Amino acid sequence: MPEVATERYGSLESWKYQLKDGVMEREREGGNGGTTGKTIIGVFKSVFLPQGYPESVSGDYLQYQFWDTLQAFASSLSGTLATQASLRGVGVGNQEATVAAATITWLLRDGTGMLGRILFAWLKGNKLDSEAKKWRLVADVLNDIAMFMEILAPNFPTCFTLIVCSAGIFKSIVGVAGGATRAALTLHQARRDNMADISAKDGSQETLVNLAGLLVSLILIPLVTDNPLLTFVLFFLFTILHLCANYKAVRSVVMETLNEARLAIVLHQYLRDGRVLGPLEANLKEPVFLEFRRTVPIKLGVRLGELIYTSEDLNLAMKNNHKPFLIGVKRGSVCVCLGPDASVCDEIRAVCQAVCLCTVLHPVSPLEGALKQLSMSHSNNHWELVHESHKLMDQIFQPFLKALEVAGWQTSRTLLDWNEWRVEWKKKSS
Repeated sequence: MPEVATERYGSLESWKYQLKDGVMEREREGGNGGTTGKTIIGVFKSVFLPQGYPESVSGDYLQYQFWDTLQAFASSLSGTLATQASLRGVGVGNQEATVAAATITWLLRDGTGMLGRILFAWLKGNKLDSEAKKWRLVADVLNDIAMFMEILAPNFPTCFTLIVCSAGIFKSIVGVAGGATRAALTLHQARRDNMADISAKDGSQETLVNLAGLLVSLILIPLVTDNPLLTFVLFFLFTILHLCANYKAVRSVVMETLNEARLAIVLHQYLRDGRVLGPLEANLKEPVFLEFRRTVPIKLGVRLGELIYTSEDLNLAMKNNHKPFLIGVKRGSVCVCLGPDASVCDEIRAVCQAVCLCTVLHPVSPLEGALKQLSMSHSNNHWELVHESHKLMDQIFQPFLKALEVAGWQTSRTLLDWNEWRVEWKKKSS
């Protein structure tokens, strides 16, 4: 029979149309005459996965969602144990407890949580895009700490309100950090501007997991009632599963946009051997825990007054520099003032130069190649080091930028943590 047309539904199925006695007949390629929606797997995919999967999402979507689902299940079970302990602490089952006392405790916990949510969003809200992986992990660690405090609280009745209010603050941070970083990851996963669909299906997945957790909790509650030892044992088991799954989840994310950590990893490798790491290699090397070791901070988008104190400083900052940013070392930090006309490429260049200065000022390993040569110009005068770094960037940046694009990195947008100050300065007359 002559084939007159073909059609496909994403990558899930394909069909062909044939003429038979002048009538169009539709047949599924591969000989299976079933249709999507008539099989359990087809229904499951259409209900819980975004339309167009897998083409409509990033390549790391399935792996991330698997580990995220596992951690949500463990968190749901831990939450059940914490809720039971909180209810016991406010007097459920205790004839001497009053409704007013329980209500006040609950209101205080919610109130402190609301204040904590506002304060955390104000202090760290701008970090949640550029360091989404780190804060995603921090949020889940804090969530486990908060639930542990709620389980402990009934054993300290005199401090019960203080403990649950502290736990409420931690949970409020979890709500802000977890929700914001999830939005950042959804933006990364959406390959067809389908953030709403991905968010909706993620909600469906989470609801299914919570339902499964609810069913398991119905079995657990009778076992742990009046059995504190079993409660703690189960909580620690669920917590270990929760943290391990969260670590695997954030490790599975492969972002193609550059933040400071990923850019530093790629730049150091390029300066070492001329090779640009692709997104997969760089993301595997990216730290996902908050670091507290001593480093030279990089401050992006600072006020002019944080970098320039005198007219001599301004002249020194403009020496060998024809780019729309000023860079220097002040008070132990590498500061960058950005001009209003700076492009994304200028921003990337400025951060590359700041990373080089940071590495030379506080090397964590022996310097090699171009960085070693740059360090030889470093004496007590930081401005000389800055001037040499301008020359280094003039030599390497354009080839490096082209290599970034070839390796698969996005150079049209970044996740670099710039502040909002923009500075216009008078150029030196030639």
